[in-house]
Amino acid sequence: MSKTLIFAIIASAAALLASPGTINAEEVKPAMTTETNALPKPEKSGLLPIDGLNYYYAIYGKGEPLLLLHGGLGTSDMFAPLLPKLAEHRAVIVVDLQGHGRTALGDRPFGLEAMGNDMAEIVKALGHDQVDVMGYSLGGGVAFRMAVQHPEAVRRLVLVSTGYAADGFYPEMRGQQAQVSAAAADFLKGTPMYKSYMAVAPRPQDFPKLLDALGNFMRHDYDYSADVAKLKMPVMLAYGDSDMYRPEHEIKFYQMLGGGLKDAGWMRENLSQNRLAILPNRTHYDVFFAPELTAAALPFLNGETKVKTWDDVVNEAK
Repeated sequence: MSKTLIFAIIASAAALLASPGTINAEEVKPAMTTETNALPKPEKSGLLPIDGLNYYYAIYGKGEPLLLLHGGLGTSDMFAPLLPKLAEHRAVIVVDLQGHGRTALGDRPFGLEAMGNDMAEIVKALGHDQVDVMGYSLGGGVAFRMAVQHPEAVRRLVLVSTGYAADGFYPEMRGQQAQVSAAAADFLKGTPMYKSYMAVAPRPQDFPKLLDALGNFMRHDYDYSADVAKLKMPVMLAYGDSDMYRPEHEIKFYQMLGGGLKDAGWMRENLSQNRLAILPNRTHYDVFFAPELTAAALPFLNGETKVKTWDDVVNEAK
């Protein structure tokens, strides 16, 4: 089995997929960075005990809170290229999801619904009633469940390379997902996923166990189409134009949210509150650090809906 195939298998995982107190951030390993791609120093970081897990979190910048959730077999560090821009005017809260990065896998079952609940508890523990949320792939699935299960906690939602049902994948991806297990651990040595895990994981020996948990999770079919209508907050869907999701699925998702059903109208009178962004020359494996992603997502997250009309442009030219 080639490393290229293993990379595709593992990356595909992301698309499915007591009162809290803090623990000193010095008890967790520092971020794995390079000289050209270093994370800024967080305003605050540490561990939060939530439902049997100790979740790592860090907060960058100040302003309106934005919860940022990474993809499968990644860590919050994978957003390093975008973080400075996102944190210019916002308090960006990053979290390492269950079994990823500095958050140990533990003995609790691995599932989106439970992690969605966990994210709402983390937000509350950090003193926020409501936040904006952006999740990529596995993190997008967690963000989706958080917004469905705790809509009062989510003001605006950005789902990056995220689907609502397993049939959204290209068929060959489903076959690859079924192969994920601890047996793939040796093939992954030397990949970015393995290196980042080993650099910061509290229990590096759990890597094969994490692969088993992801594999068991992905082999279960899922369909959240009935929950899409529960997303009453503004939602942006963002994909690479060469994503692992079928374009038909992406469009259907947008239509289920009320977008793309009719022409917006000369005065934008039929414009949906929701948005769809298809980023050119991007795939599932590089869309999460694309500068175009922040360029599309930040105006949406900031609630900026006003654009110049043709009348405005013509009048300005006079």
